[in-house]
Amino acid sequence: MAGNTLTEAGASYSKAVGFVYLFNLIVGTGALTMPLAFQNAGWLLSLIIIVLLAGFSYMTVTFVLEAMATANATLFLHKKADIVYKRTESVRANIGDSAEVASDADVFQDERSPLLKSDEKDKTIDQNYRDDMFDIKERVELGKLAELFFNKFGVILFYLCMVIYLYGDLSIYAVAIPKSLRDVICTYKHNDSQNVSCSSLTLVNSDPCWASSSQDRASVYRIMVAVFAVTLGPFTFFNVQKTKYLQLFTTLTRWLAFMIMIVLTIIRLANKKGKGHPPVVDFEGIPNLFGVCVYSFMCHHSLPSLVTPIKNKSNLFIMIFFDFILILAFYALVSFTGAFAFHEPKDIYTLSFIPDACDAKEPITNSAVLQYYLALFPVFTLSTSFPIISITLRNNLKTMFHKEGRSFSWFVDRIVFPLAAITLPFVIALATDEVEFLVGITGSYAGAGIQYVIPATLVLISRRAIKSDPSISTLNNRFTSPFKHTFWVILVIVWSVVAMAFVTVNHIITRK
Repeated sequence: MAGNTLTEAGASYSKAVGFVYLFNLIVGTGALTMPLAFQNAGWLLSLIIIVLLAGFSYMTVTFVLEAMATANATLFLHKKADIVYKRTESVRANIGDSAEVASDADVFQDERSPLLKSDEKDKTIDQNYRDDMFDIKERVELGKLAELFFNKFGVILFYLCMVIYLYGDLSIYAVAIPKSLRDVICTYKHNDSQNVSCSSLTLVNSDPCWASSSQDRASVYRIMVAVFAVTLGPFTFFNVQKTKYLQLFTTLTRWLAFMIMIVLTIIRLANKKGKGHPPVVDFEGIPNLFGVCVYSFMCHHSLPSLVTPIKNKSNLFIMIFFDFILILAFYALVSFTGAFAFHEPKDIYTLSFIPDACDAKEPITNSAVLQYYLALFPVFTLSTSFPIISITLRNNLKTMFHKEGRSFSWFVDRIVFPLAAITLPFVIALATDEVEFLVGITGSYAGAGIQYVIPATLVLISRRAIKSDPSISTLNNRFTSPFKHTFWVILVIVWSVVAMAFVTVNHIITRK
């Protein structure tokens, strides 16, 4: 899952700050599942796929920004028409229907509009003002974009995709946190005195949690899921907001953890003690790799909140392009060092730094403080995000089932929807503890819908809406995507359909 930004309502900032926020938004939980996905799919194949997916993700980010700009122009015209109508009605009420009513241009006169249009300079000023309608000044969330440009059926599909993605997101959190706690609490290790292979020493859920305990690892994991549900689940029934300081704390915690992991793995590889031997290509690893990479580049649903407050939006696409290049390099660094440093990275990468039987004689670090800090890092950071995401899911469910003119009863609003939001993720968490699999499924389907299909269809329909409106069809939208030919939109849609079909087939084959 993407990380969290430090933006607050009403705040504005420079492009440099926006650059950092976008980086923090994208780099999150998904990065913790990438080393294992890279090792399973092969280092060369993984590199090709992540570069390809980064390119498609950047393309669809530009689609969302173009649709946001078009939405700003559309909303501006709606407000203008509303003001004209109200003022016209006011004039009619004051002087009577038989009197001559002022034209729209006379009724709606903005102070920025030139009073005289007698020369070319004035025409240029007026044209520039009209082009400014496309400036991204009003925050238009993805749901509002869907309501503006999609029909009723399209809006339902949009919210359905969002809800499925949020359910997958919460399921990943509901697994990752209890699993991290379980692996920290359980101290049992296999006896490696018989010099067996590392794969034979890998712990499974049926192994005891402690050497002298009857509780196995699966039982302790389920207990942690229950504790997590009781502790953070109730927040879904209320409205909570993150504070800037809490976000700052989680951001610093995340980056400290990533830097420690990178430094430790580089030291191991520099000392030629790497234990990983990933293949060059392994097509069986593609399904999870695809989902993990899509999930790891997810930012589209939060772009309106992040981009709108940026003061100077000139060269915005260039800023985002370099952000994607930096993120791609960072993901490659984390994934390659992890894939080659460990014989088999854990599906929650931070757990790899707790020595298992294979690392017992030569752990990557002897510092217990670092080992436990890294292992518990997902617990601290994901726990702060879980209530916010569960409330977001609750509100999306309300929107999806809302009918005009009908309000929900107190019981449905305050009890049924919160329970509907958190019950399924915890049921899934009790059924499986495979984080990489959940990330792969969430990213491959709902994630691909949000990252590819929705932006492509939004930009396609919004372009048609502009062409059909003579009042803005001749104006310049400076946020038009560099990929403005319809070919790119069709390519994204075809790519997403083919990729999801390929992933589905591979999942079926590999699971047999």
